[in-house]
Amino acid sequence: MINVKRMAGVFSELVQMDSVSKEEAIIADRLTLILESLGAEVLRDQAGEKAGGNAGNIVARFSGNVGVSPMLLCAHMDTVEPGRGVKPFYEDGIFKSAGNTILGADDKSAIAILIEVLTVLQESHLSHGPLEVVFTVCEEIGLLGAKYLDMELVSAQFGYALDGSDTEGIVTRAPAANRLEFKIHGKDAHAGAAPEKGINAILLAAKAISQLELGRIDRETTCNIGIIEGGNAVNVVPNLVAIKGEVRSHDPAKLDRVTGAMISCFQKVVDEYPKGEDHLPRLEVAVIREFPRTHIPDDDPGVLLAGKAAKTLGRSLKTKISGGGSDANVFFEKGIMVGVLGTGMRDMHTVRESVSLEDMAKTAELLLEIIKLYGEER
Repeated sequence: MINVKRMAGVFSELVQMDSVSKEEAIIADRLTLILESLGAEVLRDQAGEKAGGNAGNIVARFSGNVGVSPMLLCAHMDTVEPGRGVKPFYEDGIFKSAGNTILGADDKSAIAILIEVLTVLQESHLSHGPLEVVFTVCEEIGLLGAKYLDMELVSAQFGYALDGSDTEGIVTRAPAANRLEFKIHGKDAHAGAAPEKGINAILLAAKAISQLELGRIDRETTCNIGIIEGGNAVNVVPNLVAIKGEVRSHDPAKLDRVTGAMISCFQKVVDEYPKGEDHLPRLEVAVIREFPRTHIPDDDPGVLLAGKAAKTLGRSLKTKISGGGSDANVFFEKGIMVGVLGTGMRDMHTVRESVSLEDMAKTAELLLEIIKLYGEER
């Protein structure tokens, strides 16, 4: 029932539309036309303005013909860089790029799957409940589209986001994350003539970082320093360094504890340095709540429904724990149980990104079966 060739054509078209974060207008306009042609009521919100982009989220409503509550289906329209001028190549069942850009399977493989499933529902006149299809913007730069989504446009209390790799898993647990930004203000001086008059901000940062526990803290928690920026010249004692890192955990208490430990470590190093009349060195700290956690029980009706659909198709579907965040994290905080399904995409965010058309077809079949079974539960 899934038309694999048609789905491949839609995917190829979509990945050739530039849609890096904050620049999703072209693909949003195209999707609006497609969704309207399938009979949807298509709405756009103001998330793009709030995120500083040129397009808002799309919410497409399909009324269905079965008296059940709505199901939410979600994917994101934006891609990471290098994502301009993508040229897809198809060989031996695999889509790849030319090698100088990403492919855009993250998350356009999901969009193509959703479009194909919706097309099948329409052309086959299949009975189904109400569907609310949400295509978000700016997912790759902090889940901004989901965060700024006009929730008055959505009434579903459960659903599925297509934004993973594993076609035999559903992500039900994902961590919360804090982003941390530190600025250490030191004092500049000539590094050769009078280094003793300066306060080396990079040195203080290095002392603090050397005392941190980084990497995997335990099975639920990770910690990382990812960016260090500072200094103007090799012969100048640097008076400022900026450090950016993150903490992720499935346990809110651990997230707070590790975040606090990082801050305390930087503060201790700065406080222990003798202060002069200028009150230097000085520390600035910002903690940004990047995204909340997802924690859906294994016996949640949406999870059980997906498992039942997989079994009907002769497959298995295991619940999974992820170390990454997605729009599903934001929906969970808003009271919507959204599990994450995989599309088969591999090596996302790299120029080696690829996706198997067979895997895309498997996910399309699974999603179609989920929708059919849900309609039969009336």
